[in-house]
Amino acid sequence: MSAEKRIKELGLALPPPWKDRDNRVRALTSGQHVYMSGHGPLDPESKPLVVGKLGRELTTEQGNAAARLAGLAVLGTLRGHIGSLDRVVRVVRVLGFVNCAPGYNTPSLVMHGFSDLMIQVFGADIGRHTRSSIGIAELYADMPVEVEALFEIRG
Repeated sequence: MSAEKRIKELGLALPPPWKDRDNRVRALTSGQHVYMSGHGPLDPESKPLVVGKLGRELTTEQGNAAARLAGLAVLGTLRGHIGSLDRVVRVVRVLGFVNCAPGYNTPSLVMHGFSDLMIQVFGADIGRHTRSSIGIAELYADMPVEVEALFEIRG
């Protein structure tokens, strides 16, 4: 089944693509790969939908949901960049930054929200990817998570 059909079946609404800025782009195609800039759980005006640090204001489950929102933002920008998510051949690489309070040491559990979404949308053969999850002290506007991703696409 195509990714676009799965999105409809799952009842997902992708946000509009994030806009490029004067000094950076949100998605860049090089050859058969699309490199995605960091996306977080933000609205189209770049205001956070979720704020807080994991292990202080937010639980792992809440962070997981925020990572899923970041995933929807990535998919919205990717679709806007390439036209259709059915062009995705593979989710290749994911890097997740998790805003952690001191002592919170399971950022990988937070990033499951993003990874699980990729498998739901693309299926395991395409959606499974390499991933690193890094706990950090601060993120833009106190977002709980920011995600970069690399996709392989067909021409």
